[in-house]
Amino acid sequence: MYKRQTQSLPLRPLADAAPRTTGEPTESMTPPAAQGLLRRDAHRFSLVGVIWDDADAELHGTVQVRTRATGTARWSGWQSLETHNTDHAADSGSPERDSGRVRGSTAPLWVGDSDGIDVRVRSGSDGPRGGGAPDTSPLPAGLQVELVDPGEDPVEPRAEDTPEPGTSSAVTAGTPSPGTATPATAAQPGPLPESAGLTVAAAESSAVNADLAPLGASEIAPLSKAESEEQAVVGAGAKPFVGPRPGIVTRKGWGADESLRERTFAYTSTVKAAFVHHSATGNNYTCAQAPSVLRSIYRYHVKSSGWRDFGYNFAVDKCGKIYEGRAGGVTKAVLGAHTLGFNTNSMGIAVLGSYSSKNPPAAAVTAIAKLTAWKLGLFGRNPKGKVTLVSGGSGKYKKGAKARLNVISGHRDGFATECPGIRLYKKLGSARTTSAKLQGR
Repeated sequence: MYKRQTQSLPLRPLADAAPRTTGEPTESMTPPAAQGLLRRDAHRFSLVGVIWDDADAELHGTVQVRTRATGTARWSGWQSLETHNTDHAADSGSPERDSGRVRGSTAPLWVGDSDGIDVRVRSGSDGPRGGGAPDTSPLPAGLQVELVDPGEDPVEPRAEDTPEPGTSSAVTAGTPSPGTATPATAAQPGPLPESAGLTVAAAESSAVNADLAPLGASEIAPLSKAESEEQAVVGAGAKPFVGPRPGIVTRKGWGADESLRERTFAYTSTVKAAFVHHSATGNNYTCAQAPSVLRSIYRYHVKSSGWRDFGYNFAVDKCGKIYEGRAGGVTKAVLGAHTLGFNTNSMGIAVLGSYSSKNPPAAAVTAIAKLTAWKLGLFGRNPKGKVTLVSGGSGKYKKGAKARLNVISGHRDGFATECPGIRLYKKLGSARTTSAKLQGR
């Protein structure tokens, strides 16, 4: 059987990581201002990241890689990885953050099918910060490059293996219903029998969406606005402002290996806001490759970075397809690890790609509007409104500070970060307007 894997390769000191006429750094035995790997063969991989021991240590410098396309002698040019990634993480003091498994990490980069790697990590900034001296902070300890193989796409089950709607939806009594606040202490799904070719962990992940799709379904079908409002849980006499439910590819649909994540689900009390991100994994993927990108990010988040699961609650690809992210149920208030300091009572949406210098596709912006119109509507939120959130501690708001934010915010609104890229950030106004219209406001 094909087994996907992560190759973890320790970086070595380099005398100089600056490109020479040959483009090659040289090795050194002296204390390094740079570390890396010279060109070397590797087992096949498609996503690259760099990690280090201390999750609280920042990498002040640059990380660049180049890769060789599988089965060829063709090497890419140098590509930069986003090093300021500590803002995409579980909140300080949370069980996930304090698990002892979390490591520092760059954002991962999708490079496509590759079998060769060249890495250079250089300490210090390219110039002075704020008019002062250049940053010469040492590199964090334990640097290693992670080469992630996404594995094969999932095989669709035969029609006779797919249960009829309603036949496999009996989950344990502790599973919350759609739109209901689900605190972290909510009862977890109990053991479920293997069915439809699912492992117990996969069945549990699917069962929390049992009111929306059959056990083992690869996609949650879209609903009309009227159907979505009929399913919503709202207060007596209140008018539901719930947008039409969009189609959502489930974790089963994109091929999540449920054995990687922690078995229990973590919840927060409600969903007051949606934070929009870009994955910073680059734009060199096709829409057909999006499930592979997701499987790679998921594996990098869990196995390399030490998180409990995929960090974001939802993902959107460049063609506007929406994907279930962190396990726990798409209608529920699942606690993510996406916006340091503001993971409580929020959800995170990652648009696959990098949008600092490239405009996001209109289909992706429309998908943000559709998803937020529905999900925020389940919790009674106005996409054009404001909300007050209490910071758990971030680079922009100290712990305990109250932040007045847009209900649909960019990551940079809660943390001093480039994310979700200025080009995507500038589109959030139109996403808010469209989302509110879809809710009927």
